[in-house]
Amino acid sequence: MATQGFKRKLTAILSADVKGYSRLTGEDDEATVRTITAYREIITDVVQKYRGRVVDSPGDNILAEFASVIDAVSSAVEIQQELKTKNADLPDERMMEFRIGVNLGDVIHEDERIYGDGVNVAARVEGLSDPGGICVSGTVFDQIESKLPLGYEYLGEQSVKNISKPVRIYKALMDPAAVGKVIGEQRVEPRRGQRVALVVVTVLLLIVGGLLIWRTTFPPVQVASV
Repeated sequence: MATQGFKRKLTAILSADVKGYSRLTGEDDEATVRTITAYREIITDVVQKYRGRVVDSPGDNILAEFASVIDAVSSAVEIQQELKTKNADLPDERMMEFRIGVNLGDVIHEDERIYGDGVNVAARVEGLSDPGGICVSGTVFDQIESKLPLGYEYLGEQSVKNISKPVRIYKALMDPAAVGKVIGEQRVEPRRGQRVALVVVTVLLLIVGGLLIWRTTFPPVQVASV
């Protein structure tokens, strides 16, 4: 595919939207517009704080980009914390909860807008997030696993719309008790033949090590010449 004239780059993409926005609008459109306007300002301020840039904000969706994956996820965490505080002042039925997805991918940059699979994956990852929660793709997790005070729950490889390959998805756990944990990730166990070979090698090493210790502790007796 020809890409002449387009600028491409690897970037961290944050996608956010409101769960149940149509319901909120249907019940009270003016109150909904006031709330989302205020929340959009909060999100923009947090994104800028972490050196990011809001690329677009159509309807209830917000798209932002960051040079750093750590900044992108840190921004997502602070956004959810700020909005949780704001939602506490609203009746339950008027709470406006955002779902956030973060992806690291290649994008096309044109006229301050970004396009491509990197953006599409971010939107699909967002769709798998809980209201008030954050999900990240495997490309993001690989960069931040031990670098932020978070835990993670592995949700497996998910087939997402218009993306050819399944995407590894991790749910960010913001509870302090979960820091450092990765829940649900399966470790690859060695096959039976590999396990047997490993046992044999371990036994041989123990035997050789034992013989060396024996020779060091009890050196052979030298017989004097007559």
